[in-house]
Amino acid sequence: MEINLVSDTVTKPTQEMLHAMFSAKVGDDVYKQDPSVNALEEKVATIFGMEAALFFPSGTMANQTAIKLHTNPGDQVICDKWSHIYHYEGGGASFNSGVSCNLVDGTRGMINASIVKNSINDPEFYHAPLSKLVSIENTTNKGGGACYEIETLAEIKQVCVQNNLKYHLDGARIWNALVAKRQSPRQFGQLFDTISVCLSKGLGAPVGSVLISDAKTIKKALRVRKILGGGMRQAGYLAAAGIYALDHHVGRLEDDHRRAKELAHILQQLPWVASVEPVETNILIFSVQSYLNEKVIIDKLKEKGIHISSMGHGKLRIVTHLDYRQVMHEYVMNILPKIAM
Repeated sequence: MEINLVSDTVTKPTQEMLHAMFSAKVGDDVYKQDPSVNALEEKVATIFGMEAALFFPSGTMANQTAIKLHTNPGDQVICDKWSHIYHYEGGGASFNSGVSCNLVDGTRGMINASIVKNSINDPEFYHAPLSKLVSIENTTNKGGGACYEIETLAEIKQVCVQNNLKYHLDGARIWNALVAKRQSPRQFGQLFDTISVCLSKGLGAPVGSVLISDAKTIKKALRVRKILGGGMRQAGYLAAAGIYALDHHVGRLEDDHRRAKELAHILQQLPWVASVEPVETNILIFSVQSYLNEKVIIDKLKEKGIHISSMGHGKLRIVTHLDYRQVMHEYVMNILPKIAM
């Protein structure tokens, strides 16, 4: 039995999702004539109570488009030091938009209004870059799937309004946060200027993210997507997978969260584990004892058919997902206590 817990991006479409994809009505989306893509964009915009949306081949491209829309070369983006837009998007913020990132010291990848306020450069001090955008990641990847409280996000919004800053949400795993916190997507739609959401992580679609905003901003985003090479033709086959995922795979995220917490409970009892970070959603990060190399743990688990990933500095990551079934979960829970160091 091979069990891949490296990421929630490793899932394959279910048979029901494949049927939806094969049955999709398609057209040329570059001409905005693909009915399935149009339906997906309208669906996601409606879910968040925003005016319009645009389908992207990746979350990175959606985030990079948002940064481009909100900034000019030389500007600065305020974000947590662990942000995906800084660490895992290939330096795209500087390459595509010519901006720098003001990396602030949050907690588990999350920041607050006070931190943002203290990070804004004086617009009259021309030696420093202009602060133009605040980017939030929810849930946080390097923060172990941590989720923001709506009240915290609303307080940051007030700082943005008072200082003429745009506000972007990297919501790659927003669906996990919505389920874990029992929050409404429309609460997020009321706060952010742009939101990117991923369909190919927890929801199990094979490809795709969606950028949501007002109609004027999305019209501009269409041009940026074109420049970045993100225009796709009969993309409705992929959009149909996203529609199916939204209709059938959101509620079941609770299973992923439960399994991650159960694995955390076992790891906390093992002598070779130094610490386990709090688990709210489907990401579990733990540290091995200082006398161990994390690669040893990875290799021992791999021998048992269990694949996890290293985050460096003695930290390991497990991510539960749609393809991680209960029978696999019981196998992993049985194996972990048997790993001896």
